[in-house]
Amino acid sequence: MPHRDQRDTLLQRLGIEELNPAAALGDGSWRSGIGGFASIDPAVGEPLALVQRATPDDLEAALAAACRVFRHWREVPAPRRGLFVRDLADAWREKKDELGTLIALETGKIKAEADGEVQEMIDIADFAVGLSRRLEGSVLASERPQHRLFEQWHPLGPVAVITAFNFPAAVWAWNATLAAVCGDTVVWKPSPKAPLSAVAVQRIADEVAARHGAGGVFTLVLSDETWPVERLAGDARVPLVSFTGSSHVGRAVAPLVAHRFGRCLLECSGNNALIVDESADLDLALPAILFGAVGTAGQRCTTTRRLFVHEARLDELIDRLTRAYAQIRIGDPLEPATLLGPLIDEEARRAFVAAVAEAQAAGGELLHGGNTLPGHGFFVEPTLIRADNAWPVVQRETFAPILYLMPFRTLDEAIRLQNAAPQGLASALFTSDLRRAERFLAAAGSDCGIANVNLGTSGAEVGGAFGGEKETGGGREAGSDAWKAYMRRQTATINWGSSLPLAQGINFRPPSTKPPVAS
Repeated sequence: MPHRDQRDTLLQRLGIEELNPAAALGDGSWRSGIGGFASIDPAVGEPLALVQRATPDDLEAALAAACRVFRHWREVPAPRRGLFVRDLADAWREKKDELGTLIALETGKIKAEADGEVQEMIDIADFAVGLSRRLEGSVLASERPQHRLFEQWHPLGPVAVITAFNFPAAVWAWNATLAAVCGDTVVWKPSPKAPLSAVAVQRIADEVAARHGAGGVFTLVLSDETWPVERLAGDARVPLVSFTGSSHVGRAVAPLVAHRFGRCLLECSGNNALIVDESADLDLALPAILFGAVGTAGQRCTTTRRLFVHEARLDELIDRLTRAYAQIRIGDPLEPATLLGPLIDEEARRAFVAAVAEAQAAGGELLHGGNTLPGHGFFVEPTLIRADNAWPVVQRETFAPILYLMPFRTLDEAIRLQNAAPQGLASALFTSDLRRAERFLAAAGSDCGIANVNLGTSGAEVGGAFGGEKETGGGREAGSDAWKAYMRRQTATINWGSSLPLAQGINFRPPSTKPPVAS
């Protein structure tokens, strides 16, 4: 694969080929840190480049810059903050192909999906620009005469954004663009498995920030160690920590933030289910299942991992799925015909092997795949296993293209099985029955943060709030009113009259303090 040549050209076109980065202060200056770690190309198993490892002093410099700039940025009118984000979106449009190619090289996701990730950044920026003109409060009815009671929202402060490898740029953009128009600054700690994508995005942000007097609104810290996450989670100067990653790590981050009464926005594991009832249109369901289970090599938090099929349709769907899986092209993520790229690293491939072995040992029937592929890179086969929902391996999230198939008899049974998982991110039902669709979406239906009818679990639009319940963490990002997470709410009352009535009809008459009238 000619990835090395493409890498050199890409880094040059993105302006990062001569950087020796460990931290960015957001004003165009970079700190070099110490040591170094490699960004690995998962398609060939070789380093793409080395980056430096931030020191505690580097993190302190980035955080100090974020705190200092926040004091100014919060006073900038929100529509002007929106102009900065608008120009940032335009810069991403100009570099969409280069950024998409770099993301594909560094994460192994196919080029079409990587380009889609950059488009997602553009989309959320456009959403944030509109939001900058309508950050709204509420005027409430006061029980006291000549009083105005209302709510307003103020910038919160420096926000720490900790992102995972599978969406190395878009998840940052979900947080950063909204936080910026809300008047916050952002300290970014990206995954050590995708540092180059973060450096490229930060470099573009620095260039746009310089034109808007917004240097320091976005800062960056690179490391393959855990201490920066712990420091950010425990630092009282950071009122909000947005963490995307496993439930295991989220469970450690949340108490650190809560101990100092900070806020957490958690986007953790998903173990997403898709239900196919007896009335489902399989021509509609099949491509949704394929993309949901195979997209990003099964390394999305919204990946379809459990498939519940009505027993009357099970044999037909298994036949169609196994034939479709046999035609999935595995290979170079930069090749247009490829549908399945590599896993992110050898650790992920070992987790795949262990999950397949555990499912088979429990009695699972291997319907397709189950093997790793020889040669360089971290490739595996897309895998179908007939399983039981109660098995521990099925109840866990394995970041790999493994889909567990299970039959059901009634929709209530399928919903119960779906909800039995400890995670609660995305869910889907394929049906032609209106009553069943409404049953699935009712209060006693899906317990997930995302519930879809006649579309899959993966591929959310930015207009809706994204996130899930239970061990997924309860956080919400992107659209709807997710912006409120980045602001502090204030209830205010103005008395424009000449008396002081109390709420709840309380009559409290203190001694008169007026001076006596002269006789």
